[in-house]
Amino acid sequence: MMLTLRVWRQKNADADGTMSTYEVDGISPDMSFLEMLDTLNEELTLRGEDPVAFDHDCREGICGACSLVINGDAHGPERTTTCQLHMRSFEDGDTIDIEPWRASAFPVIKDLVVDRSAFDRIIQAGGYITVPTGAAPEAHATPVPKPDADLAFEHAECIGCGACVAACPNGAAMLFTSAKVNHLNVLPQGAPERETRVLDMVEQMDEEGFGGCTLTGECATACPKGIPLMSITSMNKEWLRATRRVAKQ
Repeated sequence: MMLTLRVWRQKNADADGTMSTYEVDGISPDMSFLEMLDTLNEELTLRGEDPVAFDHDCREGICGACSLVINGDAHGPERTTTCQLHMRSFEDGDTIDIEPWRASAFPVIKDLVVDRSAFDRIIQAGGYITVPTGAAPEAHATPVPKPDADLAFEHAECIGCGACVAACPNGAAMLFTSAKVNHLNVLPQGAPERETRVLDMVEQMDEEGFGGCTLTGECATACPKGIPLMSITSMNKEWLRATRRVAKQ
């Protein structure tokens, strides 16, 4: 396959960025998208040019690091992570636009790499439990109803990639935050911080500069792990419940 790549290049956070055009040939349909970028960078390095900076780690669809907007879609045309996207999703001769996440809370560091530490601070605000466990408890010591366990696991699948933010026209982080809140709030181990968790994490989310949620649903559509839109509704209920409890105290 021969492809034309239009790639966002930005030297650093303070520099102006621009789209640069590159031609790559000999791309196998079985390559992953990141392997295709590796091929481009090998060619750039051999020509003495600065390779394109992009984020990646596990390349197995688990870590969420490979955050790219491909032809206007978060992670590209398939509902998967960029590292699990293969070049057979494109045609020979295609022109592919490759950009970083676009959100004020995710400033560009260089080229396609953005700073997503805002997510870390949201988790630090309440994504933990403080139940003292001592020695490792027996696995079934605390019974958890299967519907609750399934719901917690569904939300625990969030990998924090940020596709929800990139896809949202408002740059909102509600799907990510709701996944982290609901994951712990439905489990008995998370009950002691149930109210403070949602209040603190939503407050931190707002402080980070993410946009407001208008339930357009683009976040759930783009999520590679299938976090449901109803997750946001559940978090809103938790937030209202916690707000009313605090107001009565």
